[in-house]
Amino acid sequence: MLRRFIAYLLIVVLVVANFSRLFVFAGFELNRNYIATHLCENRDKPWLHCNGKCYFMKKLKQAEEKEKNEERSSQKNLFQEAFVSKKPEVRFYSQVLQVMQVPNHRIALPNVYLPIFQPPQLG
Repeated sequence: MLRRFIAYLLIVVLVVANFSRLFVFAGFELNRNYIATHLCENRDKPWLHCNGKCYFMKKLKQAEEKEKNEERSSQKNLFQEAFVSKKPEVRFYSQVLQVMQVPNHRIALPNVYLPIFQPPQLG
């Protein structure tokens, strides 16, 4: 029961994290009238026909910044330091390439000459 609850909780968390823009858009659409009348920066300028889009764009940028910050912090957490306990041995070889003789085995083809097939002439 507890495992099933944790699995559902993790699925919900992943969906919320990946669809944050969708939730911002849904919140804007549901509260469009309130945002246009109370929260819009251009509510005093009706000729701009903003209708709360400025507020929506601001919230969308905030959601993107939050996603970027979370991604950076998760990448920082994945970084692991490696400690080397002994010095690695470095060897330099003077001869890098070596010339090898390739055996020369030729395949003998049969010496049988057959006439080339020619189709019959029409006529």
